[in-house]
Amino acid sequence: MAHLPDAMEEWLQYLEANKRYSAHTLQAYRQDLKHLLASQPDKPLRDMTEADIRRAVAQLHGQGYKPRSLARALSAWRGFYQWWAPRAELESNPVATVRPPKAPRQLPRALSVEQAQALLDRPSLPPPHTPLQLRDQAMFEILYSSGLRLAELVSLDWRYVRERGYESTSWLQLDDAEVHIQGKGGKRRTVPLGGKAIDATRQWLGVRHQFLKNDPLQDSEAALFLGVRGARITPRVVQLQLDNLATQAGLPVHVHPHSLRHSFASHLLQSAQDLRAVQELLGHANIATTQIYTRLDFQHLASVYDKAHPRAGRKKKD
Repeated sequence: MAHLPDAMEEWLQYLEANKRYSAHTLQAYRQDLKHLLASQPDKPLRDMTEADIRRAVAQLHGQGYKPRSLARALSAWRGFYQWWAPRAELESNPVATVRPPKAPRQLPRALSVEQAQALLDRPSLPPPHTPLQLRDQAMFEILYSSGLRLAELVSLDWRYVRERGYESTSWLQLDDAEVHIQGKGGKRRTVPLGGKAIDATRQWLGVRHQFLKNDPLQDSEAALFLGVRGARITPRVVQLQLDNLATQAGLPVHVHPHSLRHSFASHLLQSAQDLRAVQELLGHANIATTQIYTRLDFQHLASVYDKAHPRAGRKKKD
């Protein structure tokens, strides 16, 4: 099915315009809505029942969908009916009471402090000197310094811009050592920018003009990080460049941009033990999301306990 029904298209437009959902999330929701329609091709949307929704979930599960994907699909279906039911004068939302199977809670993959330093300090590699290397160094320093999501990093402008119909949503304020972010759901936050990240960014800004093309688009003129074709850098390029650097640096693990966000949170908690502060820096709406990072460092905390508590008395294992 190439096109969704008008009601579904209107809902997606509402999420984009009013809720500021990302293009990635909207595309995923679009696919989820198509799955719902395909599960009951001859049944009108207004006649869908809870039993139909459960059958649709069962079909996706049979196709190999994991609990997290099923949860996202149900979220999309539930959100659509919640928006559409009053408009279509439906008696109820058929998705309201359907819950996805529980997903196992997985720990984020964080680098150790030593691995993060090996990645960013590049002791086995020459210092970054080409424009491409300076750009990459600045990107990765900012990811680790400020705990940004990948989408937040690529959305950054090098300064606040409001001109020719364009207005920045996320930007740097280097003189104040701050990053202003519009995160998930349009939620705004300001996070500090560390000295290493500031230095790397200033070096990149000194050569950034070499990536700009003649008569660039306003978005390209404003973007902090550019690709080799002169447009705002894409998430995929960031992923590839980071994985390539990790390989060159000799790290024994795959490094994804989100690994640096996890490392940021984990390393802060190791030092500060302030869960609420880390929650604010990460932009988590619910502290339960942040609490998962406390499980990353139990071994570290146990070691501190053994050394510091006067009555620990625990024997170390060989």
